[in-house]
Order: sequence, then structure tokens, then C-alpha cells
Amino acid sequence: MCRVLQVSASGYYYWLHHPVSLRELKEQDIVAQIKEVYQQSKWRYGSPRISVELREQGVRASRPRVARLMQKHQIQSVIRKKYRVQTTDSSHTYTVAENHLARDFQAVRPAEKWVSDLTYIRTREGWLYLTIVLDLADRKVVEWALSETMEAETTTGCLSDGHQKQACILFPFVSF
Repeated sequence: MCRVLQVSASGYYYWLHHPVSLRELKEQDIVAQIKEVYQQSKWRYGSPRISVELREQGVRASRPRVARLMQKHQIQSVIRKKYRVQTTDSSHTYTVAENHLARDFQAVRPAEKWVSDLTYIRTREGWLYLTIVLDLADRKVVEWALSETMEAETTTGCLSDGHQKQACILFPFVSF
């Protein structure tokens, strides 16, 4: 059988008494530690982070080796898309506001043309919505308002009414 398989008799008997090589034993140990770090990270870590964690635990394994072992044992990090706030719903039945400026953004004197924009800001307590009104003549902020909701009544209502509403704070712009 050794002649047919082109293996030395001593190699066969060594394999018979030592079925798993030292390298394979080390590899199995590293894979077990990789799986442990992988589960602790809630299946998010890839080979770079896992190799750093292993190094901190005193395990000597390079990033390429960790990557190769992860690929061999089909261990992949779960990549989740970041949550993206969508503020535009184009498929609605609401009437579209009339375009009064017709893309003419040139203003000769102050208070002739005002434009407004709304953006969102992430805070620890949730999202805040910032509405700003600009004067096109001098490009200065006329008023701005913070709102806890993105409803038109609370964001634009603050600016058009000129007074505070519930869940909306009005800040008149002061130039120095």
C-alpha cells in the first residue's frame, strides 16, 4: 500500500499514531479562539479586529492567517447598512408647492427674496430638525428654528408666524 500511495513506511506509521499534526492542532486552537472573539463581537468583527483581539489575549496569529482561517471555516463578519434617514417621499399625493422664484436667485435689495431649507441633526436624545431662512440679497440668515418633528406645521410655521409654537424654538438672527 505504501508503494502504491508513494509514501514511506515510516511516514505511514507516524501518521497512524499521530493522525493530527501539530500545525493542525494549533490551527484548531486558533479557530476556537477566533470563534469565541467572533461571538463576543456579535458576529461583527472581521479579520483585522479579531487579530488585534487575539494579540491582546497573547495569541500569536497574523491578520492574513486569521483571514485565511476565517475563510476556510466560513466565518464572515455581518455587515449592516447604516441607518439612513429618508426625508423625501416622492411618491405622495400632496400638491407640490408653486415655484415662485423660477430659479432666479438674484435679489437686488434685502427682504426681497427669502429661501428656506430644512436639515436634520442627530443628538443623544433623538433627531432635531433645523429650519433656516436666508435672505438672497446678502446671503445672511434671517431666522432659524429647531423642531423635534419634521412636520411642516412645526418647522415652517415657526418662521411664518413669527412666534414660538409647541415643540419649536425660534431664534431670530442677530448680526454683529
